[in-house]
Amino acid sequence: MLKHLYFWAALLWTGTIAFFCLVQLNNVPLGTVSNLDKLVHAFFHFVLTFFCFLFLKSRANDPNSLKPLIASFLFSVFFGIGIEIAQELFTTTRHAEVFDVLANLSGATLMVAVVILFGLNTKLR
Repeated sequence: MLKHLYFWAALLWTGTIAFFCLVQLNNVPLGTVSNLDKLVHAFFHFVLTFFCFLFLKSRANDPNSLKPLIASFLFSVFFGIGIEIAQELFTTTRHAEVFDVLANLSGATLMVAVVILFGLNTKLR
């Protein structure tokens, strides 16, 4: 039952990222935080990596395997790169940025560190 919940959470979060990264957001007030969009990118991929990890971990045969964590990290990073390419190719209001990819990578890496530091790889099942 939980693996279905994790699957839908990961899928909905992936769709949320795609939506917010591909639509025009010029009229959204962002406040005065510098580089807020980079923090948002990092947050998006922090959560995406976690949801994917939960789903893949729930399906893993070996509870101590690092494969779900590695696969979640790679999915998040490559999805982020794909979104940046889509912004450049398919939108007129958004453009690909290397710093967005680095923010995505930072968020995914931070989640991997959290999983390892808190031992979530062995605690969650």
